[in-house]
Amino acid sequence: MSENMKNPKVDFFFDKANKWNEELVLMRKIALECQLTEELKWGSPCYTLQNANIVLIHSFKEYCAFLFFKGALLKDTDNILVQQSDNVQAARQIRFTNLREITDLKAVLKTYIYQAIEIEKAGLKVDMKKTSEFPVCDEFQKKLDEMPELQKSFSALTPGRQRAYLLNFSQPKQAKTRESRIEKNIPNILNGKGLND
Repeated sequence: MSENMKNPKVDFFFDKANKWNEELVLMRKIALECQLTEELKWGSPCYTLQNANIVLIHSFKEYCAFLFFKGALLKDTDNILVQQSDNVQAARQIRFTNLREITDLKAVLKTYIYQAIEIEKAGLKVDMKKTSEFPVCDEFQKKLDEMPELQKSFSALTPGRQRAYLLNFSQPKQAKTRESRIEKNIPNILNGKGLND
């Protein structure tokens, strides 16, 4: 790996890593060997092709992972891609819990990265579920019906912000918890803010 391919702005991520240091350094080497541009996005190393996100390196308590932005389009010939949750539509991860897993899969990982590059070059897109296809819990629908200004403000939000609220409001099993989440977030919605803004 040529040192000039490394982005110095990203070095801190690898320097601060404790638990997964060796794994993350090897993942970086693999990504850079695929001739991608290294950038820092969302506080993590992100590897791009002509400004398009291809793969991200991130670490968690239990594992570290490559995250493929259009992973749903990859042919998972080795059955190693993980969908983080039912709500994640496009991205897929390949998770690691030790250095040997990465070493053993080095050639396979490069194949997946090159496949992701070809998907990007071809301009392929993941068919995303439309916001209208997400369920609206009864408690939120009641508030929308009672408060026309809330309905107007919610409709003006970006589709991503709308989906985040709909998912957040519908997750709790108890109506009381759903109502509490809705009440807490009404001011943000009225102010045009997203769930995490």
